[in-house]
Amino acid sequence: MGSMDGIIGRHTIWVVWGGALLPLGACAAMAVFRGGVTNATAVLVLVVIVVAAASTGSRTAGIIAAVSAGVWFDFFLTRPYDTFAINDRNDVEATALLVLIGAAVTEVALWGHRQQAHAGRRAGYLDGVLATAESVLLEHDSPDQLVDHIADQIGRVLGVARCRFVERPAPDPRTPVLGHDGQVNRGGRTVDVERDGLPTDDDIALLVTRGDVILGHFMLTAAADIARPTLEQRRVAVLLANQAGSVLAHRAH
Repeated sequence: MGSMDGIIGRHTIWVVWGGALLPLGACAAMAVFRGGVTNATAVLVLVVIVVAAASTGSRTAGIIAAVSAGVWFDFFLTRPYDTFAINDRNDVEATALLVLIGAAVTEVALWGHRQQAHAGRRAGYLDGVLATAESVLLEHDSPDQLVDHIADQIGRVLGVARCRFVERPAPDPRTPVLGHDGQVNRGGRTVDVERDGLPTDDDIALLVTRGDVILGHFMLTAAADIARPTLEQRRVAVLLANQAGSVLAHRAH
């Protein structure tokens, strides 16, 4: 894990350096052909570089690329050349727009990355639910093995340290409960999971029912690492617990 973090860290550093230096190189190259390169063309070239930096998913790289593009556009391609002064109002507007467009493009690219990651997580949840449902229907494994598998899936979806099934009708009344609406209730109040995370000072119970009958519950342990599963993730966990209810009801018969 440490080596992987190091690789990711080095990759980010190279991306940031690329975002800083590529606009410099591009502006220096276009400065050689000042007579044949319009400012509009130069701006488009620099925006492409900013888009490339932002598409890596690094806000820092995108913003640095945008600022670098504005600075070196000013230095190489606006009069007086090779200084950071700008005398023409149109050049001032072009430089300011270049930086603003670069920053805007960076935010759009990051939004796209977040949406893609969200879609990937959702696909993963659905794959887990469908695989579990298939196992339940085909009865490849024993009921105990299926329940253990479901516990593992619930733990993965919620990002908790441990999830185990307890064959008791109901947990201690003081235990926080993940309800079938996806909300966590503790002592009569709703826990703001996305802000505060799942409770770490106590286990959390997820009831397994069949109709109105409580067959047991999954005991979730968040431990020291604060988990903040979304409402969607918590509802997927509830759906998985319902599949465990089907397994246990079948075993009872």
